[in-house]
Amino acid sequence: MENQTLNQVAEISLTYTPQIRPMDRPQVFTANEAYQVLLSVWDKGKIEFIEEFKVILLNRNKRVLGVCTVTTGGLSECLVDTKLVFASALLGCATDIILAHNHPSGNKQPSVNDYRLTKQLSEAGKVLDIKVVDHIIVTSDDYYSFADEGVL
Repeated sequence: MENQTLNQVAEISLTYTPQIRPMDRPQVFTANEAYQVLLSVWDKGKIEFIEEFKVILLNRNKRVLGVCTVTTGGLSECLVDTKLVFASALLGCATDIILAHNHPSGNKQPSVNDYRLTKQLSEAGKVLDIKVVDHIIVTSDDYYSFADEGVL
């Protein structure tokens, strides 16, 4: 009976199949460049409506591998699972990541929870050797960068 159970275990396979050539991917060196990438993929109908948390996946040359929506929340908050943030980074072969979430209120200033989450995710990234380069709070017309403000 025990051998039959072992034969039913799923095999896990890790693959990475990029759709865009490396040189054709945008590079992100500044918070403003990251903000422009985020605006290009963010659903404009949601940016002032519900809070979402996204991750920009970067390679060593700061080229964008992709943008992953990790979670969608309510009007004023969303629950971010550290495991999902780094699962997306690992599956996307990212060496660096930029965290991002919107404030539907239009207030770009970080909350106490935003600071706490940034620190938690930055520390988790160190364990996995995935650098959290920035955390950007997005509004429809402006942004706040933790890196630019010296928090990261």
